Amino acid sequence: MHHLPQAIRRLPLLFCAVLVLTSAAGAQQAAPTTPAKPKAAKSAAKPKPKADPATGPTGSTSPATPSAAGGPQATLLGTYGEWGAYTASPGGRKICFALAKPTNSETVPSNRPRDPAYMFVSSRPAEKVKDEVSVVIGYGFKHDTDATLSLGGASYAMYTLEDGAWIKNAAEEPHLIDAMRKGSDVTIKGTSARGTSTTDVFSLKGLAQALDKIGEECQ
Repeated sequence: MHHLPQAIRRLPLLFCAVLVLTSAAGAQQAAPTTPAKPKAAKSAAKPKPKADPATGPTGSTSPATPSAAGGPQATLLGTYGEWGAYTASPGGRKICFALAKPTNSETVPSNRPRDPAYMFVSSRPAEKVKDEVSVVIGYGFKHDTDATLSLGGASYAMYTLEDGAWIKNAAEEPHLIDAMRKGSDVTIKGTSARGTSTTDVFSLKGLAQALDKIGEECQ
């Protein structure tokens, strides 16, 4: 467990949310049938930052480039399978991240409303952060509960705070990233503050190439 103040731990996902929110709003103007834009994330967690960009490459051949009005802009480096690779410089500090939306989502009870979910793998050279896995889930997690990430028979606990989740044991991330590069999909399970159980499946198609790209950009 990390013990930095919550205000510090939440900054990465706040920036992330601004980018997603802005790009979702732009997508709505172009296509009214696009799902409602997500609420601004209030999440926080591990001290290492991450960034979030467009509405995501899933189901789109040309993901929008996210930006906050008058603020930092995320630049699309490339789209690889279900993943987009991006870079941005909030506060003048360069960050790089890969982003995907789930390919399948379920709730129990069924059809419970929620905002869009996103999965990120982020790097922040200035803070010596590399390949940090995080999720914006689209609802507030149940207080003091873990989410779980499952891949290839292995399970990883995820620390949750509001609508964000991060791998609880950071020492596990290098092994997880290696497995994600070789795997086909990951499953994230969590429970909302209202007791709704969610299962989100994220395809890993293109992730290895997206990670290679952001690795070149943020060495």
